[in-house]
Amino acid sequence: MSKDPHAEFDQSILDKIEHSPIGALAVTPTFQDAVMRLIAARRVYVHADHKGGYVTARSLASRPSFHAQNLEAFMAGAILEEELESNGSIYDRYVQSLPPSLRARAEKDRVMVIGKPAHHRAKQGMAAVHDPLHALFLVPGTGPNPGLAGNYLHGSVFHTGDEATGSWVVQVHDSLDGASVIARPTLAEALTLLQEVLASAPFHLVELNGLGFRIT
Repeated sequence: MSKDPHAEFDQSILDKIEHSPIGALAVTPTFQDAVMRLIAARRVYVHADHKGGYVTARSLASRPSFHAQNLEAFMAGAILEEELESNGSIYDRYVQSLPPSLRARAEKDRVMVIGKPAHHRAKQGMAAVHDPLHALFLVPGTGPNPGLAGNYLHGSVFHTGDEATGSWVVQVHDSLDGASVIARPTLAEALTLLQEVLASAPFHLVELNGLGFRIT
């Protein structure tokens, strides 16, 4: 039996949130105190899709994460970098996973999440130039600000600096300026860490501190 005097009531609040289509609660001091305890325990997040609503970590645990479908093949050396599923394709799958009512909002964030495509011209007699690796992923969760549509965080793995002294960065963002970041000396280490991030979802950005990330 739990020794927490609030445990039973807080559990009932979790159930109320999950049974509400917008995660809404009555605005009473008792209910709001319970919500604050649940937020502090990372069991409830502010809802990204419904102002004044909440979403439980328990419900987000059933949501899929999105990354290159052939990431494992790339890590195993079976395919080349340019053969990785494109960021646009990854984002397409995320958008299609959302209820139709949220897809237009997600499309508005497309450029912010994956950036504008770069157009390269191959010089005469030379092969086409490829963009540097910038591997997109999306996971359910939140940060100092709510997530994208559907309560999603977005992140990427990319290289910074020169070949000799540079590093591989794993960065995770909420919908505004909240971000957690970590640098690793090799791509293999960064992608291994990415797999840990994917396995940890859903989470609040602060929880990534346990993997060595820092909030920026």
